[in-house]
Amino acid sequence: AHEFSTSGRNATGGVGVIPDIPGVETPTVDICLVSLSYTHPGQQDLVNTYIGLPLDAKDWNSRFLMHGGGAWYAGGESSILTPVLLGYASSSTDGGHGINASTTDWGLTSDGHTNWPALRDFSSLAISEAAVLGKMATRLYYGSGAEYSYWHGCSTGGRQGHAMAQDHPELFDGIVAGAPAISWDKFAPAGLWGPVLAQILDTQPPQCVVDAFTKAAVEECDGLDGVTDGIIAFPGRCNFKASSIIGQTINCIDPNGNVTITKDMAELISGLWEGPRSAEGQSLWYGFHHDSSLASMIGTSCSSTKNCTIAPFSVAKDWVNTFVARNPEFSIEGLTRQEYDRLFRQSVDRYTSLIGTSNTDLSKMKHAGTKMLAWHGMADQLVPTNGTIDYYERVTKLDADVADYYRLFLAPGVTHCGFGPGFDPAETVFDTMRAWVENGTVPDRLEGVAVAVGNSSATRTGNLCPYPQVFTYNEGDVNDAASFTCA
Repeated sequence: AHEFSTSGRNATGGVGVIPDIPGVETPTVDICLVSLSYTHPGQQDLVNTYIGLPLDAKDWNSRFLMHGGGAWYAGGESSILTPVLLGYASSSTDGGHGINASTTDWGLTSDGHTNWPALRDFSSLAISEAAVLGKMATRLYYGSGAEYSYWHGCSTGGRQGHAMAQDHPELFDGIVAGAPAISWDKFAPAGLWGPVLAQILDTQPPQCVVDAFTKAAVEECDGLDGVTDGIIAFPGRCNFKASSIIGQTINCIDPNGNVTITKDMAELISGLWEGPRSAEGQSLWYGFHHDSSLASMIGTSCSSTKNCTIAPFSVAKDWVNTFVARNPEFSIEGLTRQEYDRLFRQSVDRYTSLIGTSNTDLSKMKHAGTKMLAWHGMADQLVPTNGTIDYYERVTKLDADVADYYRLFLAPGVTHCGFGPGFDPAETVFDTMRAWVENGTVPDRLEGVAVAVGNSSATRTGNLCPYPQVFTYNEGDVNDAASFTCA
């Protein structure tokens, strides 16, 4: 038995916030912690699973909850703490590798081939097994099973949630999947597009220049929704061209100096907004909305305004080096567009079925009675929002009644897994899911919280809309939720 306490909301950034829910002060609770280590015969893997149970049955709310991971972190002991402190039984898994292990530590065999069992563990197998083990331990410990079982994750956790919905929906009554990094086979290599294109164009603009493009786009497109609040609510209407600010001079502080925007700089930014394209001009994956920060996709470090280097997005670099090139020392230096195309297609060809997590057949989930709420910030700077929209639309084509069990909410102005100037639903989405599962309250709206217009110390709320409805300003006080509607 151990005693833990925690409070507040985790805002670690990076790919995948491990969210506290619902973001309130939590008490100190005695916990029964069970640790299991096991291997799959013949696979030479080692998976660690952690199960947490409120020590006293009176502290258990008769429910089971798992938290998702982030980036290459499948989960671990720390992931069970917040659920248990809130009264849930919980479990988590390291997915077969520790939090500090690099992908080359576990992703390749000694002879340089893909370690398929290890990748399968991380992708979904260890997750489903942790759910089975956690629910089994819950039943054994309390003498009865959980009345309701939930998944709550974002980014990698959102992908894990979709994996459970696609393959093991019977394990959960409700799944919350934020900013899901699904289509991982495409999303991951797409993260190298910025540095590759910068190299092809031979331009490495300092971050102040990159930010200037984003700022100019927001200034032009902010008011298209009728409200000037730093949010591009209608990205499809934003026709801002990066080329429109060619020739402007940007006064940079770090590094110090003036930089004149060039045609190549504008082409680089346009390429990130558009998304990676093949040498023949075919779209490979989606780009980012105009108000998304591009710092992670083309993060630069400079000794002067004329001497900058671009660091690749770490998850994309790890993926390509370890699983596509299968060479820890692989570098994109000198990489041609044709070679990038080849790497991209190798990723898709090899890994779609294992970690793509993009199977649109959710009939198992429908028949299991499981509900899923997905949400995605429209200013996400790490996982392109349009990838999630694409998946939802493809599911809808297979089942016109998909909204009965699976709903997607888009959050204008919200960044990866929460925060930003927009209406952030991270603190309300889980309660919304519980109400849907336990009370039959269909989520026609999802409350988000944003900074008030004209008063940065206050907040305003807005009721986000289930896709394809659009969150739209109607008239009245912009800080009043009643001034917005779903159209």
